[in-house]
This record gives sequence, structure tokens and C-alpha cells, in this order.
Amino acid sequence: MKDGIRLAVTLYMPDGAKAGEKFPALLEYLPYRKDDGTAAGDYPKHAYFAKRGYVSVRVDIRGFGASEGVPPEREYSEQEQVDGEQIIDWLAHQSWSNGNVGMFGISWGGFNSLQMAMRHPPALKAILAVDATAELFHDDVHYIDGIVHIDEFELNMDMAQGWTGAPDYTLDEKILGPRFETPPWSLLYLKHQHDGPFWRKPVRPLSEITIPSFLIGGLQDGYRDNVIDMLMQAKGQVRAIVGPWNHTFPHDPAFGPQIEWRDQAVRWFDHWLKGRDTGVEQDPRLVIYMQHWHPPDPNLQEVPGAWRREGVWPPKDAKVSTFFLQPDHALANSAAKQDVHKLNYVPSVGVEAGFWWGELLSDPRPVDAFSLVYDSAPFQEELAILGRPHALLGASATAPLANWFARLSDVAPDGTVTQITGAGINGAQRESMSEPRDLEPGRVYPLDIEMHLTSWVFPIGHRIRVAISNALWPMMLPTPYAMTTSLELGGNNGSRLVLPVVPVQGTTPPTFSPPQPSDERPDMKEEGFPFPGEWTVERDEARQKATVHWKGKDSYEFPWGKEDDFESMTYEADDAHPETCSVRCEAESIFRLNVRTLTWRGHLLVTADQKNFYYKYTRELLKNGQLIKSKTWQETIPRDHQ
Repeated sequence: MKDGIRLAVTLYMPDGAKAGEKFPALLEYLPYRKDDGTAAGDYPKHAYFAKRGYVSVRVDIRGFGASEGVPPEREYSEQEQVDGEQIIDWLAHQSWSNGNVGMFGISWGGFNSLQMAMRHPPALKAILAVDATAELFHDDVHYIDGIVHIDEFELNMDMAQGWTGAPDYTLDEKILGPRFETPPWSLLYLKHQHDGPFWRKPVRPLSEITIPSFLIGGLQDGYRDNVIDMLMQAKGQVRAIVGPWNHTFPHDPAFGPQIEWRDQAVRWFDHWLKGRDTGVEQDPRLVIYMQHWHPPDPNLQEVPGAWRREGVWPPKDAKVSTFFLQPDHALANSAAKQDVHKLNYVPSVGVEAGFWWGELLSDPRPVDAFSLVYDSAPFQEELAILGRPHALLGASATAPLANWFARLSDVAPDGTVTQITGAGINGAQRESMSEPRDLEPGRVYPLDIEMHLTSWVFPIGHRIRVAISNALWPMMLPTPYAMTTSLELGGNNGSRLVLPVVPVQGTTPPTFSPPQPSDERPDMKEEGFPFPGEWTVERDEARQKATVHWKGKDSYEFPWGKEDDFESMTYEADDAHPETCSVRCEAESIFRLNVRTLTWRGHLLVTADQKNFYYKYTRELLKNGQLIKSKTWQETIPRDHQ
């Protein structure tokens, strides 16, 4: 880099190149340590592209893995992006390069692909972003729907900032010291509790993206809304595939249908980086999976449904269908009579609705039991929806701060409930996420809860259910006041559900290929993945307390040793004292090397009262079981409308 820091890169290069032959570069740019953390998974992707005429490139972000320097002060920092521009320019000027660079990646690699496209580096000609978003406050894992959220990702990243790179894992204080002393990112994020310059600085409007963008999303992924935002706002050509998956590549999802995506990526990049007419400009703008009913089952192997193509967004044949919340807790097409429904706030409600707005879930009726629930009549014919449903509510609270959550579900004739989608709104952000304001107790506010992108076909005999609650714990931390909330019913502007209805049968798209065999590294092996992990919920009915225990693990085998990672999180809520929620997190990564064992540990504790969050994080390093380094950060952070 221009400041003398060297970034570590692995180049996966085509075999058998002819003298003077030039290739485009495909860049994946991550903090997740290319030589150990992602090495086994990198090889099948990058080898695939190298075999098809690309120099496929994996770079560790500054301060992570084998790259020199200190970790940036935050995710998606200006430093990361300035470095990214220099990497792209460097790739474009290598002797083997044809001058064209593409970027691709899932999650972080998708995020920074979008962000780099917004900066217009001259050699960056096309991107492929999987499970990514540009909405860092509303969508990312720190403030889901604008409400504070703490999960496994922060636990992992706070500890990983203190690691040195494989295979040496040096303890040289010149390298280890600055990394180990880097403040945990979770502390910084807890200090920025509403949208604004801090969250907006790393991104520009989607309309700034003018190069061709290929997007892949999943209907059980928390970042799926970005796909349709891009279709409507980006200036460059956009093509998208959205399957039923969670946060994963579609050739290896936890549940099917599985499809090959790398062949589609090659078609995309061949067109834009090699100048070949591969037909991608005639492809459907969007191919999306229409989910059909299935019972609630976290272990479902295949989501039933059918692929369909859409040429524009919103779909040209979409219609709005409105269901009004009725005094008898029905949903009907006619306006309701005037009424008010009250709900007692129970802070510990929500675990059965998931840890983010995705996942395959069990039956959410335990959450429905503490929600205001409204059901339609059984359908006499199938009903299909595609898009983002809205819950338009007239709502009030007896406290100065409240959250509202709307969940859309399918109720089968036997009473089984399958949750489809949902969303929340921080009542203080009802008018602006960047300028939150207290609620006036008792005042009725119009709320528009725009649920996350979904597709669904309701079968004959099934019902629509919308459930409204004021907690969705532990996905979101509870608001700190005991209270009662109210929904206003009646009239054409009364509380209502608005669904994006489409014809049940859509236009069939071209067929996807099944997953192709992947090259694997024989010298490395990985097993497991922390998320979604395992969890249990305990309820102490006498003391009105609830506890969720979560744990996850994975392991890696390398030529130089073995890595075992263990993570656990304990969420506690008190229904009698909603202000006293807490999250206790433990992470441990053990590196059993040839001549020594190194153990990094992270301990995170966040507690609260009505006024403040109390933050404590400790990072530790042990050598052969003996503590050799420890650093603690501890701060009191005022609650800012959270």
C-alpha cells in the first residue's frame, strides 16, 4: 500500500497459459484469514474460476491474517476501501492482466463489492454480491430493523481482531501487540444507536452503482431486501437470483433446492470482463423461488416451490390486497368497526421466531400467545404473494419508548403455524431513523412496518395470520419500560395488513444446473459452523425470568495443526423488570500446533438498566495453558432510544 503496509494475497492462476496470454482478475477481499479460516472453503471457489480463465484473487484485509498492519477501527472502514482501490489498480496492471477486474463474495465480500462499486475504481468492471446489503444500520447484524441486536458474529470478530496469521501465529509483540490492543468493534457500535453519519459514511446511494451487478440472495437471509432495492435503484445492469436459502452459497445450502451458481458467475464475468456475448443481457432481471407451504421444521431438507422469472420490479402483474384487523381478531377485506385492542408488554417473548429474520423455524405459537393475533377466513382458492408485506398500524403506548413487531404466518387447517416473514420498528424512529424521538404516552401514531422480502403460496383451506407484539427477544434487546400498548381498529385508515399478491403461476425461467463437483484441498479439513448452532430456553415462572442458552462450534485441520472454536451466548430477560436484560458471551479458539498450544479467548458482557448499557469485554491469550496477555474494555453507555 502507499503507506508501506503489505497486504497478503493468494493468486489462483490458470494452468497452461500461452505466452503473452492475458486474464481478468476476480477479487475476494475479506478479514477472515485466507491461510486458515477460509482456506478450505476458498479453494473450491477460486480453483473453479482459475480453471475457466481467471486469476482468482483472495486478499486479507489490513490487520487480519497474513496482511500487515493494525485492524481498522470498524467494518467497511475508509482504510479498507482506500486499500481496495489500490488492490484493484495493482491487479489491473500485472503482466498477466487484461486490465479488467471483477469483485465477488458472500456477506462481507458482498458488502465491500457493493461499496467498491460505489467508489468507481476505473478497472472494476462488474461485481457479484451474495447475501449482502448497503443498509448498514437497518439491515446489518448490529441493529436489525434499527433495534439493538447482539449475536455470534460480534463475538467472533471481537476476538479475531487479536489474532496473528497462520501458520506461525507469531507472538512477536510488534505484530501481536497492536492487534491485541485494538478496541472491540462491538463497543464502538453500541455507541451509535441510531442511523446517521457513522453508518452512512462507508456507503453511497445505490444509484451510484453504475457497473453491472449480479446479486444472489436467500429468502431466509437477513440481507435479502437489498436485491429488490438494487433492482429499483442501481443505474448499472442488475441481474438477480433469490432462492429459499439462509446465509449461504446456493450450491451448498443447509436446505434445498441446491443450484450451481459458479457457472452463472462465469457467464456474467465472461461477458463483462472478456467481452464475450454469453447472453446475460437477455437473462431475466430476477429469478426468484416461489415458496409453497411446508410445516414448521428447522430440519427441513428441501423447501417446496417453483422458480419464476420477473422482468421488472415490482412485478408487472402484482396487485395490492388489504386485510383489515377486525374487533373479533379476524382479517377481512372490509373496513373494521371502531375498537381498541390492548396488549401487555412481555419482554421475554420471541425466541421461537428466530435469531434474525430468516432461518427455518419451529411453530411460533408460543410467541403468538403473547401477541395480538388476527386470522383470515380459510381460502377457497390459492393465494400467492411476492414482495414486502406491510403492517399499517395505528398504535400507542403508555411508555416513552416501545418497539412493535409484525409477523406474517400461514395457519394450516390443523392449527399448525408456519412463520413466513416479519419486521420490527423502533417507535422512536417512527419518523426518522437518524433523529429518534420519545413517544408521547397515550398518543396514537401511524406506523408502517415494512416486512422483509418473501414469497409464499397459501393453499386452499389455509389462513393468513398477522401477529403484533412489542418484543422479539433475544433477536432484539427489550425496551426498558413496563407498559401496555394499543392498536386502533376501524375505518379505511385503521390497522391493516397489505399484501403484494401475484398470480400463482409465474413465467418459468431457464433451468439451473445442479451443483458441480468441487476441487478440494486434501491437506485441509473443516467441520461444522457456529450458526445456527444449538439453543435452549428456560423459564422461571415464579420469578418471571427467562434465559436462552446458545452454543456453536467448528474445527479445522491444517498441515501445521488443528483449530477448535467454541462459542456460547446466554441471554437473560426479566418480565417484571424489562430494563435489566443482559447478554453474556464466551468465545474460545484453541490452536494445537506442532510445538505449542495457543488459546485466544473473548468474554463479552452487556447489562442494562433504564438509563444505560454497561459494557465489558476481555480479550485473553494463553500459551500452553498459561495466560500471557489480557486486555479489558469497560464503559457505561447511555441508552439512546433503545
